[in-house]
Amino acid sequence: MAEGRVRVQDEGSQLAALALSRARPVRPGERWLDLCAGPGGKAALLAAEAGRAGALLTANELVPARAGLVRDALRAVPGDTEVWELDGTTVGESHPGAFDRILLDAPCSGLGALRRRPEARWRKSPRDVAGLGVLQTALVDAAIGALAPGGILAYVTCSPHLAETRAVVQAALQRHPDVSALDTRAVLAEVADGDLELPPLEEGADRASSVQLWPHRHGTDAMFIALLTRR
Repeated sequence: MAEGRVRVQDEGSQLAALALSRARPVRPGERWLDLCAGPGGKAALLAAEAGRAGALLTANELVPARAGLVRDALRAVPGDTEVWELDGTTVGESHPGAFDRILLDAPCSGLGALRRRPEARWRKSPRDVAGLGVLQTALVDAAIGALAPGGILAYVTCSPHLAETRAVVQAALQRHPDVSALDTRAVLAEVADGDLELPPLEEGADRASSVQLWPHRHGTDAMFIALLTRR
């Protein structure tokens, strides 16, 4: 722990990072981006995954103090992970088509982590979700712009609110006809090696492209994960 080689991390966060890194076999030389990396837990896991597979991770965090936490988290991970402090909404213009895999753990209401931060419920209001939706939309568009053809984007939030989860993904798919959904359920089932109980889909439902984890079902934060690919 003192050296940073071992850390405590919610299983939902681990599954989100591993869903991206293991969605398909990695080609050596791939470039990965953690777009909103602070405080660095998922970035450290992705850096380790990238290093083993011959890929290179870049971590981005706009807020300098949180970028410092990312650097601290990465210090014990071998490799040359670069940490940027860019406005994530500009990465599609500054680095078009540059990355093969992108994790967008978007800023959100954090309602999915109330079991760990119960006091946060007194600081939340319905206005938070509406305001964050604008930012989430801008970040998704930027991430898609920075994604190489054939690349994979993991859209993740620590929230179960539909306005921050499936609504964001569905709107992005409508805006970007060159983007399609991957079978996130199948990927997570393989990553978890059968140790993740996902309820059966309702007849006619098309929700295989995303997974909503729940504290009472999975013992994790209420993490939402959706995998997308750009053709």
